Amino acid sequence: MTEILAFNRWSTNGIIVKDPGLARYINLDPKIVPKTNARWIGRQFHKSKTFIVERLINRIRVTGHKSKQHHFKTSGHMATQGINAYNIIEKVFLRIEKQTKENPIKVFVKAIENAAPREEIVTIEYGGARYPKAVDSSPQRRIDLVLKLISQGSYHKSFNSKKSIVDTLSEEIVNAYNSSPNSAVIAKKNELERQADSSR
Repeated sequence: MTEILAFNRWSTNGIIVKDPGLARYINLDPKIVPKTNARWIGRQFHKSKTFIVERLINRIRVTGHKSKQHHFKTSGHMATQGINAYNIIEKVFLRIEKQTKENPIKVFVKAIENAAPREEIVTIEYGGARYPKAVDSSPQRRIDLVLKLISQGSYHKSFNSKKSIVDTLSEEIVNAYNSSPNSAVIAKKNELERQADSSR
């Protein structure tokens, strides 16, 4: 039986999600063209059935705003342009493969595991006063957050810069793979967990 390769280049065989909390939510069923045409839209938790690379493609198309500010930095780049997002991710993976000499999907999955925050802060109101409280993040939200932060961090680094989104996104994924403090998503994860720890 012929093996299906992601982008007709990379195999997902042998890639193991070591974080037991994320294993059920990172889909590694490869697609030659990762595009399911919103098959799971509107169905709660079904997005976990989408190939994880396709979720990254979808996220860089709609990165969202950052604390309701600076939306102009992340909007308008990829609106409705699915083929542009597909080409960007393919170029990013080619660059990661050249730089690390590893399967880029393996690098991407490990980057998600390293950068997914385990705790967050919520605000509760009691007696007219607001207090921060630490809460555990659900596995699905951990993946949603890390994909959002990777795409936003990459776009913010490429804004008004000579670096393209391919440069910054590949750097962000490799830095997260190496747990480097130069990674915007690793820095954000550490900040969230530090705030949660101080709010116990």
